Amino acid sequence: MDAEIVRKDFPLLERTTSKGKPITYLDSAATSQKPRQVLDAVREFDEHYNSNVHRGVYELAEQATDRYEGARSKIASFIGASGPETIVFNRGTTESVNLVAYAWGRKFLGEGDEILISELEHHSNIVPWQLAARATGAALKYIPVTDEGRVEIDAVEAAISDRTKLVAITGQSNVLGVMPPLEEIGRLAHAAGARFLVDGAQLVPHAPVDVQAIGCDFLTISGHKMLGPTASGGLYATTEVMEEMDVFLGGGEMIEEVLKDEATYKPPPYKFEAGTPNISQEVGLGAAVDYLEALGMEAVHAHEVELTAYALERLDELGGVRVFGPTDATERGGAISFWVEGSHPHDVATILDEEGVCVRAGHHCAQVLMRRLEVPATARASFNVYTTREDVDRLVEGLEKVKAVFG
Repeated sequence: MDAEIVRKDFPLLERTTSKGKPITYLDSAATSQKPRQVLDAVREFDEHYNSNVHRGVYELAEQATDRYEGARSKIASFIGASGPETIVFNRGTTESVNLVAYAWGRKFLGEGDEILISELEHHSNIVPWQLAARATGAALKYIPVTDEGRVEIDAVEAAISDRTKLVAITGQSNVLGVMPPLEEIGRLAHAAGARFLVDGAQLVPHAPVDVQAIGCDFLTISGHKMLGPTASGGLYATTEVMEEMDVFLGGGEMIEEVLKDEATYKPPPYKFEAGTPNISQEVGLGAAVDYLEALGMEAVHAHEVELTAYALERLDELGGVRVFGPTDATERGGAISFWVEGSHPHDVATILDEEGVCVRAGHHCAQVLMRRLEVPATARASFNVYTTREDVDRLVEGLEKVKAVFG
């Protein structure tokens, strides 16, 4: 995979800042850029097929439904799912975790039960479980991480018990790029009789994923982090677990029949899809899946490992920069959080912005992890298929200016 060729598919990367600087986009962990193929797919749908899905018998509605359901099939295949019926469309990981916490958690959790998550987690995989624990009387427990942010199996074994009903963990940290040993964690969860959820927001866009090999009961997908539109994505869940869950939202489309005092619901996944969905966004996500599959996820992952190794080397040469997480690029994805001595991450990001370099600064919706790292915030550079070595070099040049300003 040649990132120099790939980036030509991304129109935004061709523009410059108001100061005439080329845009060096290093905030893909927050939101990735979209290739022309995705932009064209959304535009084509809106211009030629726009109508509601599943409801009309006229040709236009059937064409819209075919494209929408086609995207569901593409996503299922992309993650190794058994079929499209295992994919619930929604706005992404936040909504997916809330769906599980409400529709599964409030039905199956009770007093004395335990929910097990790690200190790595994004707030989207913390707050819904806090709410579920409060509503059900269950306890929320944390798997501690090492100083480098690793989730070690010994720590998982020590934390899990016969009271554990759910293990929910990130597939790849949005702060450190750390990738926990999911298959081993899943085996431990199931051996304890617990369900296993993987937050796939950062994992699915950057590495090959096979949900059946991982053995997870749930996997979340965020379209806007994998070259797709915002408000696209969904939840993978096994057919078995979806059938036992309660509904999440009530309304049109998810019903079979509504009487005055009760209703019956469609089979999964449709019983979790109330109302008019984000149709063109999900069609756009299907185009993003096509794009990534054409590149090959093995090649995508190899590119990010190589680029991460190069960035770690350049930052080490620069000096005065504390990098968080493992120093071995094969142990992490393409997200590097760092602290420049003598400066606050927000100042770092502001100076880099003057050079056209876009990085994230803050707690990255991971305040539990920030406290574990004993910092209030970090600056973060995150990569994608369109990121090049030249982008990394521009980051380092910008950090040299940061060091010059703050001495």
